[in-house]
Amino acid sequence: MMAGGMDMRMIQKFGGTSVQDALRLRRAGELAAKAVGDGWQTAVVVSAQGDTTDILLEKAETLTACPSLREKDQLLSAGEQISAALLAMELCRRGIPAQSLTGWQAGIHTTGTFGDADITHIDPEMILSLWNRGIVPVVAGFQGIEDGGSVTTLGRGGSDTTAAALAAALNADLCRIYTDVDGVYEEDPRLHANAARFTSIGYGQMLALAENGAQVLHPKCVRIAMEHGIPLEVCSTFTDTAGTRVGFL
Repeated sequence: MMAGGMDMRMIQKFGGTSVQDALRLRRAGELAAKAVGDGWQTAVVVSAQGDTTDILLEKAETLTACPSLREKDQLLSAGEQISAALLAMELCRRGIPAQSLTGWQAGIHTTGTFGDADITHIDPEMILSLWNRGIVPVVAGFQGIEDGGSVTTLGRGGSDTTAAALAAALNADLCRIYTDVDGVYEEDPRLHANAARFTSIGYGQMLALAENGAQVLHPKCVRIAMEHGIPLEVCSTFTDTAGTRVGFL
């Protein structure tokens, strides 16, 4: 993995299984703390814990089969906000100043398509302000705000998209995606025991895999990284395996 240094910036993203419970949140906190200790200027993006999104959807369905799309986004965005607050608490417990941010607090502006919005632009002022004060921003992924002031969600893979878009807006040197697999494989390693793992892969090949159903990265995330030349690393939260480097070729 790349080492940090003076003014080197990294976005870390932790998926739902990586923040699922207190034990895993502490592991995510350990990895974020290590990045800070290694000299990276770090911002963290998180998904909702485990099955939280499904649980929230079930709560809506107990009331109506056709909820307002706006209110559905308002509801679902709470999942990532919970993760962000909890991880910020864990970092503070470790003696690392941290502050959780909603998507709109992080300056993420989107189209008005509830449930599947696209990021239009990011105002990085809040994150830069926190960095200047030595505070780690912990951003709720999967969400932003549209021109009318309503919360929006970014659809499937939205936290990956948030991470890549923030990396581009902040001119980050690396976007590191933590998940429950230790890299990108030719086939799903949970279904194919002998699947080969890539140590490195180009943007084009990664995009083709993502568009053909590989679950490890969303195509929007890869496209943003490719457009802005942001190197990606896909790593396991739970092992120290080097993972897969995307776009380093």
